[in-house]
Amino acid sequence: MIPYFIIKGISDVPELQAPIFVLVLLIYLVVLVGNMSLLLLVCLDSHLHTPMYFFLANLSIVDMMSPIVTLHKTLLTFITGDKKVPYLACLVQFYMFVSLSGQGFFILTAMSYDRYVAICKPLTYKIIMNFKICLLLASCCGIFGFLQAISYVCLLAQISCYSSNVIGHFFCDLLPFIDIACSDVTTLVTLSRIQGMIIFAITPLVLISTSYIFIIRSIMKISSNIGRRKAFYTCSSHLTVIVLLYTLLFLQYLIPSNNLSSKKLYSLFNTAIVPMLNPLIYSLKNTDVKTAFRRRIRKCKANTFCCITEGNVIGTKKEN
Repeated sequence: MIPYFIIKGISDVPELQAPIFVLVLLIYLVVLVGNMSLLLLVCLDSHLHTPMYFFLANLSIVDMMSPIVTLHKTLLTFITGDKKVPYLACLVQFYMFVSLSGQGFFILTAMSYDRYVAICKPLTYKIIMNFKICLLLASCCGIFGFLQAISYVCLLAQISCYSSNVIGHFFCDLLPFIDIACSDVTTLVTLSRIQGMIIFAITPLVLISTSYIFIIRSIMKISSNIGRRKAFYTCSSHLTVIVLLYTLLFLQYLIPSNNLSSKKLYSLFNTAIVPMLNPLIYSLKNTDVKTAFRRRIRKCKANTFCCITEGNVIGTKKEN
C-alpha cells in the first residue's frame, strides 16, 4: 500500500494558480457565510420555526460541510504547496463527500414531501409534519447518508495496488481512484453504477417527481389565480434547486471519462457552486426569509440605538 496520494488540483497551469486560488477562496467564504447566515436566521427567528425551514437548516449544514470536506486541502495546497494527502485521510475525505452528497439528496426529498403535505393536505399539515416526524426524517437522512457510503470505502480499502499515487482531481473522488487502480475494480465499478443511480438519481427523483405530480394536481384544483400563484411560489425555491442540481449531475456523468477538465469543472459546481447558490435562491425567492431578515436588521438597529442612548444618558449623569 502507498503511504499517501498526490492531489493534482484544479489546474496545472502556473499562470492560473493565483486567479484560481482567489476564486476558490471567495466561493468558499461565500458558501460558509451564506449558509451560516441562513442557518442562524432560521434558528433565531420564531416565525421560521416550521418544518420547511427545519429541513432548510439541515440542508444549510450539509452545504457548509461539503466545501469544507472537498476544498480545504485545495486551499491549503495553494498556500503551502504540499499536495500530499495520507492514504487514510484520502479515504475519510471520500467517505465524507459521498455521505454528505447522499444526505443532500435525501433532505431535498424530505422537503418535497413537506411541500406535498402542505399543499395537498393543508388541514392536517401540523398534525402530520409535527416535530417528532421532522426530527425522524432528518435523522434518517443523516443515518442513510453515512451508511450508504460505507460499502464504497470498504471496497476501496481492498484495492491491493495502484499504478500511481497521483490523483488527477482536486479531492479524493471515486473515478480518480478507479483510474489509477491496477487490481480488479469490477465490483467497485458495478456498485458505483447501481448504487449511485439508485440512491443519487432514480429514487430521489422518482419520489420528488411523485410529490410534485400530486402538488400540481392540487394546485390546478384551486379556483383563484392568486391562490395558484401563491401555492406555486411556495415550491419555486425548492424546485429551482432540484432542477439545477440534477442538470449538473446528469451533465457530469454524460461527459466522456477522458475529459478530465470538464469533469473537474462540474465537480466544482456540485461541491461548491450549488451550496453557494442554495441560500441565495431560498433568500431571494422566499418572502418569509426576506421578511425575517428585515426583522433581524430592524431589531439589531433598535438594540444598537438603545445601547447608544443608554451610553449617552449614563455619560451625561456622570458629567453632572
